[in-house]
Amino acid sequence: MTQTEGESGAPDLATAPAAAMAPVRRERRTLGSYLFMPTFLALVLIGLYLYVQSQELDSIEQRSLNASNVGKAIWEHVQLAAVSTFFVILIAVPLGVFLTRPFTRSFRGVLLTIANIGQAVPTIGVFALFAVAFLFLGFPAAIVGLVAYAVLPVLRNTMVGLEQVDENILEAGRGMGISKFGVLTRIELPLAVPIILAGVRTALIINVGAATLAAYINAGGLGRILIAGLSTNRLTVQIVGAVLTAVLALLIDYLAGIAEDVLRPKGL
Repeated sequence: MTQTEGESGAPDLATAPAAAMAPVRRERRTLGSYLFMPTFLALVLIGLYLYVQSQELDSIEQRSLNASNVGKAIWEHVQLAAVSTFFVILIAVPLGVFLTRPFTRSFRGVLLTIANIGQAVPTIGVFALFAVAFLFLGFPAAIVGLVAYAVLPVLRNTMVGLEQVDENILEAGRGMGISKFGVLTRIELPLAVPIILAGVRTALIINVGAATLAAYINAGGLGRILIAGLSTNRLTVQIVGAVLTAVLALLIDYLAGIAEDVLRPKGL
């Protein structure tokens, strides 16, 4: 009797996955690597502040760059990215699980084509399309557009993560009498978590960038500052809006990377 067999002769699930999968462990990041990005972003913000303070701002620039207006724009941008990504996860992960089931092969391609529409249409076109289709503007229309635009990476990664699980592991689970739902929740999904998290991280960054255009449909965000700078030809306002958007994207990507490290199952 081998180590992967119990007294009944059935495979031992505790040891079979490790032997069959042999996952490559990621190296743990050092403290310096965790501190580099926030230090860099802090220096960028300090440099931006010193730059703005060195400029002689007119009344329009002062109105656009006052602390209250900038803080409100940042908060609106965070809300747009966070809420849209939440709904992306809520839709894409269950749909990805559904599309990896054998009985969906006949119509899987059609659903993937529909999910790809958001990526095929330019971002501003997605916002305009849903604004016209549902006859509303603002935050709700932006959320619908962002979800349509970012659902594909999470959907694809969910499918890839589930499909890359070694069939031997699944057979071991079934051999121990675990139900199909139990195999999915106890084996497939945990092993697919790293790839799913990578897709969520990608969708989050996509939404941070795309949310800038949501200002065109009155949804707020840092796009308001950029549009104000472009429409009034104020270079300082444009620089502030662009730099803050880039800093926010890098910060969210950094935080998502930490969450990915924390949520990754041990041994993967």
